[in-house]
Amino acid sequence: MKLFTKVTLGLCLFLFSLLSLAYGQANMRIQGKVLDAATHEGIAGATVSVIGAEAKASTDTQGQFVLADVPANARLRVSYLGYNSTEVIAQSGEMIINLSSATNALEDVVVIGYGSVKRKDVTTAISSVSLDDLNERPIVNAAQAMQGRAAGVTVMQPSGSPGGGTAIRIRGTTSFNGSNDPLYVVDGIPVDNINFLAPSDITDMQVLKDASSAAIYGSRAANGVVLITTKQGMAGNAKVTFNMLATQNRVTNSIEPLNTAQYIDLQKEIGLVELPDNLTDQTNWFDETFRNGVTQSYQASVSDGTEKLKYYLSGGYMNEKGVINTAFFKRYNFRANIDNKVRDWLKINANISYSDNNRNGVTEGLGSNRGGVVLSTINTPTYAPIWDPFEPEHYYNNFYGINNVTSPLENMARSKNNKDRESRILAAGSATIFFLPELNFKTTFALDRRNGFNSQFLDPISTSWGRQNFGMAYDARNTNTVLTFDNVLNYNKSVGLHNFEAMLGSSWTGSKYENNYINASHFRNDLIQTLNAANKISWNGTGSGASDWAIMSYFGRLAYNFDSKYLVTANLRADGSSKLSPENRWSMFPSISAAWRLSSEEFLSDVPWLNDLKIRGGWGKTGNQSGIGDYSYLQLYNIRRIEWFQNNQDNALPVVSAGNLRTKDLKWETTTQTNVGVDFTGFNQRLTVNLDYYYKYTKDMLMYVSLPEGAAQASSIRRNEGEMSNRGFEVNVNSKNLVNDFKWSTTFNISFNKNRLEHLDMQQIYDAGKTVDFVNANVVRNTPGRPMGSFFGYISDGVNPETGELMYRDSNEDGVLSTSDRTFIGDPNPKFTYGMTNDLSYQGFNLSVFIQGSQGNDIFNASRMETEGMYNGMNQSTRVLQRWRVPGQHTEVPKANFDMKNSTYFVEDGSYLRLKNISLSYNIKGNILSKWGVNRLQPFISATNLLTLTKYKGFDPEVNQYGNSGELQGIDWGTYPQTKSFVLGINLEF
Repeated sequence: MKLFTKVTLGLCLFLFSLLSLAYGQANMRIQGKVLDAATHEGIAGATVSVIGAEAKASTDTQGQFVLADVPANARLRVSYLGYNSTEVIAQSGEMIINLSSATNALEDVVVIGYGSVKRKDVTTAISSVSLDDLNERPIVNAAQAMQGRAAGVTVMQPSGSPGGGTAIRIRGTTSFNGSNDPLYVVDGIPVDNINFLAPSDITDMQVLKDASSAAIYGSRAANGVVLITTKQGMAGNAKVTFNMLATQNRVTNSIEPLNTAQYIDLQKEIGLVELPDNLTDQTNWFDETFRNGVTQSYQASVSDGTEKLKYYLSGGYMNEKGVINTAFFKRYNFRANIDNKVRDWLKINANISYSDNNRNGVTEGLGSNRGGVVLSTINTPTYAPIWDPFEPEHYYNNFYGINNVTSPLENMARSKNNKDRESRILAAGSATIFFLPELNFKTTFALDRRNGFNSQFLDPISTSWGRQNFGMAYDARNTNTVLTFDNVLNYNKSVGLHNFEAMLGSSWTGSKYENNYINASHFRNDLIQTLNAANKISWNGTGSGASDWAIMSYFGRLAYNFDSKYLVTANLRADGSSKLSPENRWSMFPSISAAWRLSSEEFLSDVPWLNDLKIRGGWGKTGNQSGIGDYSYLQLYNIRRIEWFQNNQDNALPVVSAGNLRTKDLKWETTTQTNVGVDFTGFNQRLTVNLDYYYKYTKDMLMYVSLPEGAAQASSIRRNEGEMSNRGFEVNVNSKNLVNDFKWSTTFNISFNKNRLEHLDMQQIYDAGKTVDFVNANVVRNTPGRPMGSFFGYISDGVNPETGELMYRDSNEDGVLSTSDRTFIGDPNPKFTYGMTNDLSYQGFNLSVFIQGSQGNDIFNASRMETEGMYNGMNQSTRVLQRWRVPGQHTEVPKANFDMKNSTYFVEDGSYLRLKNISLSYNIKGNILSKWGVNRLQPFISATNLLTLTKYKGFDPEVNQYGNSGELQGIDWGTYPQTKSFVLGINLEF
């Protein structure tokens, strides 16, 4: 809190000092040039006028103008037919004013696989992610920028832990056991995640949603593709930027525990623990555990260029201290992008990025203490002190015979000394040879190398787990190197109204992974945290490993465009993967799409309010082999060491046993998708509407199938097992509501998706998601005919007023309550998700309001089983004060020590509407700033997760204990909560 206050005070003083110097009153002579924003060529005949005065000038053939005797801080209006007018503050020196074409929205270039196309000529389902307010939001992971911003893209943060990842679904869950993550392509290089990428380095983000757009990436595109372009230098436009923000984070919600008197009363009813009556409240565990977290972020960049050489350099630092005391995340990042036109026929490019991430994480969810740190703030009785009064170096652990409670501070101590660090370098170089204006060849080589380091240490004194093992330590190191070599030949030719494009290419990717790990225990109390001080090295917990895989691909594209009226695109890719059996290693991934621009037809040419109307459709096939092992089709073996130094076994050899069954016919998991869409732009481009309907069908899902006992040495086999479908509808609307001095624009998207597991071959039921040991049953059942991740259990019909027990429904009506009465009790998949952004601006002030939500999804609140289960000596939430106590009492909470089962009692509506972000900024202009060469000085304030409307009883409805799993979704079990953030920052450019 002190750090945040100091940063805030310093920033305010800095801003006030600048404001005091910003304004001068003397008139001045200004000159400058008006340029086309796309071509950077001068615009002749543009009008430059002083607002509120008669002075005006026209630009010459080079786009230059001169205005004399202009008041300081005067506003200039610049306009020209066919371009959008703009207003700027008069500045001394050479002014450069860019005008965008009035048809710019349709003429914008959209990045697609191995190429680009004008937006108006897109024939597939592509969503562009708005990045306008990226520097004004406390975004740690670049994937968060997509949340609520693109139709058909569901982004969730399963945990609010610092540096926690995101779970992303593009048009629903596609794979059962495999990965559901999209393929990320950064500056043309495929990567498996974008945790290394600084959000402020991104200039463009496109999401390829349907198979006809993604199939060019073939085997890795079944879950969609996210294309990311980082910033580049521009000729004649030298820039130095600095972005800084300081964020204060708070827990959005709290759950009150019982005080000591209430806890003693409850334990008397449970009857398992005898407690003295003289206990009193000593510790507020919530206050001891949670704090106001602080995030600092600093990012600087320099860019410039000539017609021959352009560069962009950036570096940044982020430090996030979590709302749980010991949690943190730090990131250092550096990027260098360089373009050089060596000759008219040769262009080279180099992109290099380096990042260093470090976090420790905290025990949450399925940790060693029934939900970890978060739930222990409720489950730890308030009569307990932090430290043991008889052994001050030990955390208190004498809970009157209760052996299943560990205080949150001891839980945090278990992760306090943890380190989870990764350094990553991504370097790519390319050369483009222009044989003809229409023909070019590009070759690219990329290196993606990651070095991981994970260490843990428990001292032999403070924690009970550390004392039991006389101290514990763990050290793991790994190196992962991925090489990519692409070669692409492009040909573009226009003959009259006929436009042709042809592309041929090949891509090779090879990966090698190596790791080693060591576990140790038995430390002396007075020794430092090093494995060298351990007396015992684990026999089975120490070792090393290595693996590799490779993919070879050939691909091509043909596109025909007649006067931007009739458009057809066809793609074909062939992929071969070393992970699959040689007989089925190769597969073909074709796609085709077409579009008809009705607005170009004669019968619609006289409609004045219609700018563009296009119908498009496409079909394609994509593949997936992620999530399976590098040698999944081979027979693998387990090796168990024999302790040769015991029982005189000097000649003992390792024991080898089968680890799996060989799958000779293992092949690609494939997804086919059909998409039909309509694009509409009208009312002088003030309204844009995109509609899409899709149907996805996945076959030959790569799954782990259990084998009957005694059927083989191994218990499971990896095989192509099942089929799954997704169908949905998407709407995206962009409107410019007001376009004069006061500007107001709105972006809205909504996505509907219905998921269904269609077919399984061998095993028809997959149960997963075991909850508390007291229940000892799985809460998820996946079976044909149901959505993935469906909750399975008993239907609860409320509390019996005579007995206080939950009444479980006899679903099969056989007169007996048994496991056969279990049925499907919830669906974690939302019926629809949505997002809306309103941007307002007036005279330098900019206000952005972003709301985001989910509707129709259920959450299984396993946390309540721990905080309302009343089955042992753990403390409970104050909701159990409403529990049944006497016959005839009507209440929603059953009696203490009730018959707890996985049931609808713990299934809750997870729908929510969230004010995700609201930010206010002001662009400061002035004569003094102009003399200093400051082009932009923009302080801003922002708030994230400011308000959440939901019926969910837990900490936060945006939760999934199992991260991005397709099999398990929507389960909350002590997950690190989301935070409410308040941000103060500044964007500076000169």
